[in-house]
Amino acid sequence: MAPRRPDGAAAFPRAVESAVPQRPDPASLYAALDLGTNSCRMLIAQPKGAQFHVVDSFSKSVQLGQGLEATGRLSRAGMARTIGAVRICRQKLQRHGVTRMRLVATEACRRAANGAAFLAQLKRETGLALEIIQPEEEARLAVISCAPLVSTRTEQLLVVDIGGGSTELVWIDLTAVPRRERPRAIMRLHAGFRQDAGPFPVAQVVDWISVPLGVATLRDQFEDVEDDAARFALMSWSFEENLAGFAPSGAAQAREGFQIIGTSGTVTTVAASHLGLKRYDRAKVDGLRMTSDQIDAVIRAYLQMGPEGRRADPRIGRDRHHLIMSGAAILQALMRLWPTDRLSVADRGLREGLLYAQMSADGVLEDAL
Repeated sequence: MAPRRPDGAAAFPRAVESAVPQRPDPASLYAALDLGTNSCRMLIAQPKGAQFHVVDSFSKSVQLGQGLEATGRLSRAGMARTIGAVRICRQKLQRHGVTRMRLVATEACRRAANGAAFLAQLKRETGLALEIIQPEEEARLAVISCAPLVSTRTEQLLVVDIGGGSTELVWIDLTAVPRRERPRAIMRLHAGFRQDAGPFPVAQVVDWISVPLGVATLRDQFEDVEDDAARFALMSWSFEENLAGFAPSGAAQAREGFQIIGTSGTVTTVAASHLGLKRYDRAKVDGLRMTSDQIDAVIRAYLQMGPEGRRADPRIGRDRHHLIMSGAAILQALMRLWPTDRLSVADRGLREGLLYAQMSADGVLEDAL
C-alpha cells in the first residue's frame, strides 16, 4: 500500500533527506536537540527555499527516565548513557561549526527531583547547555512540525505526540479557515496557541493537554503485571482515565472532516508493521494514512506475538520492543475515543518544530507563512 498524502502537503518547510552536495556554510546551519525520557535526538539542517535540508542527524536510546516512576529521580546509569550521547552531539556540532541551535529537555528532566542538577552536570561535562521546556511549548512545536500533513478538507484536527514520559494532545478547530489556508494556519501557531485576530485566518485551539504518561512511564506503572494481555488492557484504560479533563474527550466526533495526526516512534512502528516493511523506510511511512481498523489489526497481531515474538520482529526493532505495547495501549485508547478513517502518520516532531521556529524567527524560509 503506497502512502496517501493530504492536499496542501507542500505548504510547509518539510525536511529533505537528500544530502547537500557540498559542505554547507556553517553560518547557514541550524541545530535542534531533543532530550526525552527514552531517547536523545538531534538534527542539523540548512534552510533552502521554503524547506530545509538535513545535513546531519543523531538518535540514540538512552533510557534517561528508567526507574523515574518508582524513585522520582534520574538514575546514574541513565545519566551516564545520556552524557555519552550528548558528547557525540557536541562533536557533530563542532565538526559542522554550528552556532545557531536550540537544545531542549522534556518530561524526564521536568519531573525528576535531580533534573536541574543533572543538566548542570551535563553542561560541565559536555559544554552544552540544555533548557527544560514546558509542556505547552512541547505540544506547540510538535503541532507545527505536522502542518504539511494537514488535509485541506480537515475541519477538526487532533495532533497527538506520544513521548517517553508524557503524551501531548492538541485539538484544533479549522472551520473558520479557508481550505487552502489550513496548513499555513497551523504553522502560525508557532507564535502561541492563543492568537489575536489579524490579517490571516486563525486556527482555533479548542483545548490541549499534557498527560504525564508516555511509553516509558506507562510501562513502568504496570511492570508488575505478568500477563501480557492483562497488562496491555490496564495500560490502555489507565491512559484513557487521564483524558477526563480534556474538553473534547466526551464528545462524539463525525469521521467526515476529522483528522488525527500521530507523531511518535509508536505510530511510525505501527505503520511500518502495517506495511510489512522488513527495513524501516521513512519515505513510505511519513504521511501514510491509516484507519482505526488497520491500527487495531496491527495491535492484535502484536498481542498474538507475545513478548518473545515482538522482540524478534524486525519491524519493531530491538530498541522499541519493550516499549511498543505501552505505546500501542495509548494509541488504542485514542482510537476507542475517536475512531477515524484518517490517522496520518508523522515521522517528525519536536526537532523539526525547533528548526522551523528558529528559521522562521530569522526570516530565512521563503514563503513559510
